[in-house]
Amino acid sequence: MSVAGADAKPVLRVAVAGKTYRPKGAAPVEAVRDLAFTIREGEIVCLIGPSGAGKTTTLRILLGLDTDFTGEVAGAEQAGIVFQEPRLLPWRSVEHNVRLGLAKPDRGRDLDALFERLGLTPWRASFPRALSLGMQRRVALARALAGGPKVLVLDEPFVSLDDNAAAELRALVVDTVDAAGMSVLMVTHNVAEAIAIADRLLLVSRRPATLVADITLDRPRRLRDRAWADATRTSLSARHPEVIAD
Repeated sequence: MSVAGADAKPVLRVAVAGKTYRPKGAAPVEAVRDLAFTIREGEIVCLIGPSGAGKTTTLRILLGLDTDFTGEVAGAEQAGIVFQEPRLLPWRSVEHNVRLGLAKPDRGRDLDALFERLGLTPWRASFPRALSLGMQRRVALARALAGGPKVLVLDEPFVSLDDNAAAELRALVVDTVDAAGMSVLMVTHNVAEAIAIADRLLLVSRRPATLVADITLDRPRRLRDRAWADATRTSLSARHPEVIAD
């Protein structure tokens, strides 16, 4: 269960007043409008919205990959990112790929405990092509965690995995961040997944992305049975059908 509470310290603040794309020869596209939220210390927050709503644009902004917007972001320098694709260098070993996530002066750091926690110890000298997609995602997770970020940002981290692999990696992420007291911001289309692990749900509208609801899930994760999860989804769908399909 998260250690976060209402009085927990904010570690990431995002306030995007506006983001508009202006493609050549085409009409401007407003991607984000008045989207603001805070991630507190030790909590897992899931960002949910329709496909094409502007969630990826929001991630790019908060990670500093897109600076052409109106608004401000604070705390992103403390974030580690795991993209939907593992983005590993195929000519580098697992160990080298993970150490690339560290600043040069820290690349000799002892990472034995991290590799052990993520089940990667036997694979340290292997190359990405020898690993399944699920294991490659573990390497990407290790790379994001190696520097000890305060916030872990996940972009659809379990997509394309079979149910067992997704459940195993999901549990690994939750256990790892809980043990470290780390915060998580995860973008996902999988509502059931979000209900299973999140402390809060941020629901965003269709483009331009605007915050529709900020919902606290206050039942401890270990007590979230199927009946509660189904009832929660039904309630969310009834209140926010534009975001969550029945």
